[in-house]
Amino acid sequence: MSTESIEQIGNAGSQPASRPTPQAASARPPHATLETVAAALRSGRMIPYLGPDVLKAAAPSMPLVPLLPEDLAAALNAKVAVPGRIRNNLWQTAQFIESRRHRKTLTALMAEIFRTPVPPTALHRALAKLPLPLIVDTWYDGAMRTALAESGRTDWGEVQGTTRAHATRDIWTKAYDASGTEVDPAEAAAWTTVLYKPHGSVVPDKNFLVSDSDYVEVLTEIDIQTPIPAVVQERRHGRAFAFVGARFHEQTLRIFAHQITKRAAEGHVALVEPDGLTRNESRFLAIWDVFPLAAGPAALADHLA
Repeated sequence: MSTESIEQIGNAGSQPASRPTPQAASARPPHATLETVAAALRSGRMIPYLGPDVLKAAAPSMPLVPLLPEDLAAALNAKVAVPGRIRNNLWQTAQFIESRRHRKTLTALMAEIFRTPVPPTALHRALAKLPLPLIVDTWYDGAMRTALAESGRTDWGEVQGTTRAHATRDIWTKAYDASGTEVDPAEAAAWTTVLYKPHGSVVPDKNFLVSDSDYVEVLTEIDIQTPIPAVVQERRHGRAFAFVGARFHEQTLRIFAHQITKRAAEGHVALVEPDGLTRNESRFLAIWDVFPLAAGPAALADHLA
């Protein structure tokens, strides 16, 4: 499948009809600060939505894993050469490898790229101490899981998106308890904190949602929320989201962010570097009434300490 097919399917379920009304937008406080975001996280009124830029603090001089889809595409291309026209596109690169070398090869390559454990940052550790109802983490590393495990808590678990390639049952996600054992997804309702990894993770079981065909399947159903776990849908209700270290320069990333936060409360905030935003990212934040706060993950960690 092509990126155009992903965008067409995603756009079919992301039309302006579901955008906030002017009345709804004006109901949100006109500004936010790190103090108000930290207070909302502590009280459970706001959900952290983490992107790969959070990991920069783990190894500032040399990232331990790729931090952008295009960087991950380059890492895959270094292991299996793909045509030049798709070399910078993660989803097409992954699809090429899956189609030519088999899904097992793609999974093995992803596991190899993310095999080096990324140590939790100060923000991961600060969030792990809070009884947050939900943490959304959108990259393939295991730093947030490690932080939760090292916190000594056992009242948490993880729900991950998973590929449907070669699946023998109707499945969108898998659930794991704090020990990393796969459990019935219904058990997630009893966890104080649910770590949601919509694209999968290298740990504990090498689940990766990464190829074009993976996303076409999900995006076909995502507007009616079928791939979004019930526990996520329930826990986002009445709460806003804080986007931290998340990028939205790719259409797939924007679609997922919108669909995961659908039917949540108003008042979303994104910690950003204003000069680093692309035009598409600025437009995304404006359309969905996400307040851009000029701050980074480390600053938020300081306010949560």
